[in-house]
Amino acid sequence: MNVATELRARTPDERLAGIIKLAVMAVGGQGGGVLTSWIENLARAQGYAAQATSVAGVAQRTGATIYYIEMAPKEAGQPEPVFSLAPASGDVDILIAAEMMEAGRAIIRGFVTPDRTTLIASTHRALAVSEKMTPGDGIADADEVRAAAEIAAQRVIMADMEQAAVSQGSVISASLFGALAGSGALPFDRAAFEEAIRASGKGVEASLRAFGAGFEAAQNPENEIAESAPQPVQVTQGVRGPKHAMRKWEAMVARVEAMPAPVAEMALPGLRKVVNFQDVDYGAAYLDKLDTVLARDHAENGHQLSHEAAKYIANAMAYDDVIRVADLKTRARRFDRIRAEMGAGDAQVLQLTEFMHPRAEEVAGMLPARLGAKIEDSPKWMARLDRWFNKGRRLRTDSLRAFIMLYILGGMKGWRLKTRRHALEMDHLDRWLDTAMAHLPDRYGMAVEIIRCRRLIKGYSDTHARGLSKFDRVLEGAALVAHREDGPDWVARLREAALQDEKGDALEGALKTVRSFSG
Repeated sequence: MNVATELRARTPDERLAGIIKLAVMAVGGQGGGVLTSWIENLARAQGYAAQATSVAGVAQRTGATIYYIEMAPKEAGQPEPVFSLAPASGDVDILIAAEMMEAGRAIIRGFVTPDRTTLIASTHRALAVSEKMTPGDGIADADEVRAAAEIAAQRVIMADMEQAAVSQGSVISASLFGALAGSGALPFDRAAFEEAIRASGKGVEASLRAFGAGFEAAQNPENEIAESAPQPVQVTQGVRGPKHAMRKWEAMVARVEAMPAPVAEMALPGLRKVVNFQDVDYGAAYLDKLDTVLARDHAENGHQLSHEAAKYIANAMAYDDVIRVADLKTRARRFDRIRAEMGAGDAQVLQLTEFMHPRAEEVAGMLPARLGAKIEDSPKWMARLDRWFNKGRRLRTDSLRAFIMLYILGGMKGWRLKTRRHALEMDHLDRWLDTAMAHLPDRYGMAVEIIRCRRLIKGYSDTHARGLSKFDRVLEGAALVAHREDGPDWVARLREAALQDEKGDALEGALKTVRSFSG
């Protein structure tokens, strides 16, 4: 007779019969180990024998780990049962997933089965490296995971446990522990769960608040929780500056408000982005460029061209250069966000290391426009710059020296407009707009698709270079189909192909198709 059969024969309460098998799938930094220790200590405090193990997962999930707990009621004097060290497919009673794609991984691995498994999952997302690497939108569809969970599990409890914890000043492990208690999947009352948190002696009050939020979330399915109505955005919210700059800002906001509604809704965030990148005078230049597009647009097409231009002109003007990267890395809000994400208290020291890897092109781009162009034309000088600067540097921005270095570099906005990089970006922007506007008025759809192609250019250093190369190749393909009635559709296909992979293999295949019928 095995342990489970023997215990079932002795125990009148069917809920206590046999071994309870529970798996926790968590990503690094989510407190999976803390949650596991709470569950293990809870079981032992309630007279159960319990064992917890962990199995390291794949690095692509930022250190995803599978924690596994087995527990069984144990009478005094009885020998300890022998537990398994890892979960097996089709043999898990409770599966806790600290993130939506972890729930998907559990389903794929067969840990979730319709005859026995209670699945508790947080609906928030912590993107995998593969999702982040995709040049376009590589985010996996969480709705597909939810649909699969409804089929695969005996019972599903899903809610945003991350938000439930953060709103209470704690971390997701506490809210997931509360959801476990609220699910009733373990034969212990709420007080026993709360006592396990108190016994840990760390962050007790915040953890108990998050526990309560998770408990309530499990009791109330996510689709029954009323969402609060979105609050209107104030155009002056968060905008501060000297009086003369604020007067210019208010004048520019008035210009935006006078635009057609479909354009204004995109132009205002575009204006904010550009002003934040440089200054209010640069914002006025943004509106001037947008006005040139708007002047040739018309309402019968819903001002689609100007709407897209408002977005992508702002992106083009707020390019990522060395100055911007340094500026973003030294902003107080960034340090506050990182401390909050790491859960670092005021009495804790947080060490932050930045990785800087400037290429010769970035260094030449910081020089005056004419000098930078001359150096870029010299292979000898570019080789020297590459040898001097193209080295990976790790800078500790919690140290004074590294912080001051980046802070000074990030404060060089006044120099930016004189640099070689700025001259290149503005020249590229003007040529792109000219290419798009040349299709008006007869080929409105082509003009819109050419404007949208600016989506391909993003990022910094090598990422920017790859995007620029894809952009040029897509426009080459666009020129081949410009005369066709379905030309806009082909440009859209080329752009989506360019966004499918980093190397551009899908784009090359699409270009071969275009060349085959346009030659």
